Amino acid sequence: MIFKSFQEDIDAFLARDPAARSRIEVVLCYPGFHALLFYRATNVLWRNNWHLLARFISMLSKILTAIEIHPGARIGRRFVIDHGIGVVIGETSDIGDDVTIYQGVTLGGVAPSIDSQSQVNQKRHPTLGNDVIIGAGAQILGPITIGDGARIGANSVVHKDIPAGVTAVGIPARVVMPRDKQKANQFVAYGEPVDGCPDPVLRTIEDLRHQVTALMGHVEELESRLEGGAAGNDKSSGGADGINEKTKAVAGSGNKP
Repeated sequence: MIFKSFQEDIDAFLARDPAARSRIEVVLCYPGFHALLFYRATNVLWRNNWHLLARFISMLSKILTAIEIHPGARIGRRFVIDHGIGVVIGETSDIGDDVTIYQGVTLGGVAPSIDSQSQVNQKRHPTLGNDVIIGAGAQILGPITIGDGARIGANSVVHKDIPAGVTAVGIPARVVMPRDKQKANQFVAYGEPVDGCPDPVLRTIEDLRHQVTALMGHVEELESRLEGGAAGNDKSSGGADGINEKTKAVAGSGNKP
C-alpha cells in the first residue's frame, strides 16, 4: 500500500511537470517529492502521538527542502508541489486528491496569536478540494474552503470560500471565468488560463461608462428639444405682438374725422 502511494505520487509529478523525464529523476531531484516523503512519515508519527519527534523530523525536512509541511496536516493522494521553495502548509490544513501547488504558496491561519491557547485543536487553516491548483505566491488564509477543481491564480490572496470549478485571481481574490468556459476544468499551470480571464471589476466599470455615455446623450437631446421649444414660443409671441400693433394702427386711422 505504501509503495503504491509512492508510485502514484511519482507518476503525478511526471504527469504535471514536463521537465520530469523519468521516475528516478523525480526521486532524486525533486524537493517537492522529498518533502512529501518526509510528510508521510511525520504524519504517521503525529497520528500516533509522537508529536515532538514528528516536529523534529519536519524541521529537518524544511532545512533540506525549503518546504514546511506541518505533520498534523491532512494531505490526499497524488499531491504535487512543483518547485516548492517557500511553501508553507499549516497544521489544520486539509488537502484533497490530485492537488497541485507551486512555490511560495501559504496555507495559513489568520487568528491572532495573543490568545493561542484557545486555538489549540481548532480549525485554523484552509480546506482544499480535489483537483485544485494554487499558483505561485498565492496566500490561502483562514479556515476557508476551496471547492473541487478551483484554480487560484499566482500571487492571489484568498480569505473567503471559493466555489468549485472557478478561477479566482487578485488581492483580494475575485472569482472570474476563462474566456472559453469549456477550458475551465483543464489543467493550467500557476492557476491562470493562458487565454486570460475577463476582470469583473473592469467589466463593471466599462458597463457603467457605456451607461453614463448613453444618459449624457439623452440629456443633450432633451436640452436641445427644450431650447427649440423656447425659441418657437418667443417667435410666436413676437408675431402676435406685431399683429396687435397693426390692428391698433388701423383702428386709430379709422377713428379720424
